[in-house]
Amino acid sequence: MDNRRNEARQRVYYGGVLTFNAGCSTLACVVRNFNNRGIKIELEGSVLLPDRVDVTIERRGWSRPARMVWRDGAGLAFDKESEVVSLEWARTLRDRERTNKRLKSRLEQILSGY
Repeated sequence: MDNRRNEARQRVYYGGVLTFNAGCSTLACVVRNFNNRGIKIELEGSVLLPDRVDVTIERRGWSRPARMVWRDGAGLAFDKESEVVSLEWARTLRDRERTNKRLKSRLEQILSGY
């Protein structure tokens, strides 16, 4: 296969987590290589992923949105306009999104009772 990357990827063996479905679904993966533009991951079994996911690499302490580029072995490209988000901020944001979703649901329940 031709290597069409502008920037070489560093070989690694990191644990990662893919988050999708508005933060409601997560999937563990193994990051095999990466650079500032994207990563290659390995997944356990046969999994159908959406075109866009958030990638979290605990060991590096960051999370980033990415899009699926190829599915055989799963290659993900980071969004050009996105920047690395610290893991602490990513977790805080996800927690607040879940809380917001629960509050909206509760508000709908309360209002539907009237």
